[in-house]
Amino acid sequence: MEVLDPTVTHDDAPLCVNDSLEKVTLRQIPSDTKSSVKARHVLGFLGFLGFALVYAMRVNLSVAIVSMVNQTAFPDNDNETNTDVCPKVIPVNETFIPSPGEFNWDEKTQGVILGSFFLGYVITNVPGGRMAEKVGGKLVYGLGVLLTAILTVVSPWAAYWGLPAFLVVRIAEGFTEGVTFPAMHSMLAHWVPPMERSKFAALVYAGSNFGTVISLPLSGWLCSLDLWGGWPLAFYLFGSLGIIWYIFWLFFIYDTPAQHPRIDIQEKLYIEACVEPKNDNDDRGVPWLSVLTSGPMWAITITQCGQAWAFYTLLTELPAYMDRILHFDVQQDALLSTLPYLSAWIMGLVICSLADNLLERRVMTPLTSMKFWNTIGSLGPSLSFLGAIWAGCDRVWVMIMLAGLGSLQGAIYAGNQMNHIALAPRYAGTLYGITNAASNACGFLAPYVVGRLIAGHETLSRWHVVFWLAAGINMLANCFYLLFASAKEQPWSRGS
Repeated sequence: MEVLDPTVTHDDAPLCVNDSLEKVTLRQIPSDTKSSVKARHVLGFLGFLGFALVYAMRVNLSVAIVSMVNQTAFPDNDNETNTDVCPKVIPVNETFIPSPGEFNWDEKTQGVILGSFFLGYVITNVPGGRMAEKVGGKLVYGLGVLLTAILTVVSPWAAYWGLPAFLVVRIAEGFTEGVTFPAMHSMLAHWVPPMERSKFAALVYAGSNFGTVISLPLSGWLCSLDLWGGWPLAFYLFGSLGIIWYIFWLFFIYDTPAQHPRIDIQEKLYIEACVEPKNDNDDRGVPWLSVLTSGPMWAITITQCGQAWAFYTLLTELPAYMDRILHFDVQQDALLSTLPYLSAWIMGLVICSLADNLLERRVMTPLTSMKFWNTIGSLGPSLSFLGAIWAGCDRVWVMIMLAGLGSLQGAIYAGNQMNHIALAPRYAGTLYGITNAASNACGFLAPYVVGRLIAGHETLSRWHVVFWLAAGINMLANCFYLLFASAKEQPWSRGS
């Protein structure tokens, strides 16, 4: 067993023994359990499924709303004389014909409905992280998924009741889902040894990519059915799965290794030797002034805002670009829109496994690793947008760029996503809540700006401006991270 050298610097420290250099003494780290099924792996698997479900419940409306709205009430005034568009190709035979729809919602109303989720979402990120630190991440994360699932199940009834009721439900869904990411971050701080965090985060948080990949085409297929009107099935299915998921979460997950009654004793000793211990009797409050004036915290916040701008540009605008500019048909649009998220999910697992391996072998210091992989995670999507501009109307190359280079987005889990825990393990949930709320506010702003840029002018050149903007903002934000990021525990992390 390795004896840690107390003379190494913060950036060269192996990030073990309670995450703090001051605690690196001549003590030995117990060996991990040899069991094939570890308690923290169960946490990771159920956390992955939880994020897959909340994202499926978040994005299913993007597909269902096509069937919900009476498209014939708002005819498409296509400007056939516009030459700044890609030529139309002969369409493949389509088997999916959208239903006439039951709601007369124009484009502006649909935008309000789709954006209403974020109004509730950004409000609860910081309170959710703080609640997880005080009462435990199991309760906060579990209820966040459960309540979102219940609201998803009742969404069709709310829509039939009226637009105000439906908006209230969507805002409430954002409100309940907003606690999930910071609550999970708080749990990871107490469950995952530092050498495993990049790979573990990639597995857990990439559930959001998996949920998007599953939800988009499956929701489209459900909307094509005649059973119960078709589109309500997209809400009933994922909502019901979320309720079932909560039963397993309730019985198999605990806030800390010390509270787990069935954990292998060797795994418990190993984790507790490597992570920040949770002391419920030592809560000195968040040093808000220090947090809000911290350069490393601003570095994480700004780079996440840049990455969110690129991500939400892709998430909310790619289907429209594929439909109106590249002229993909409905079936192709639903399937190909999932490719960037599928490739990012796979690449995230590969990159983060490599990142953890390089850290374990001391090839990179923690700070160098975070900066390097964060740059890769920002550079890849930015180059994918520029590649799409270069590809022009070549539909194959556009998708290769967005799903190929764009897959490098998965590197952010080895970049900034675990940085909060390195800065202040005690306040990991609160810190993640702050940065996630800010990044989602930027993410909500991106579609609004895109809409203003292309409103009434669906041209190839206008869309290229959108891509240039996303690439530029993402890379500028990464530059700020390179200048001010830190991987060492901050002085204020001990509490005020």
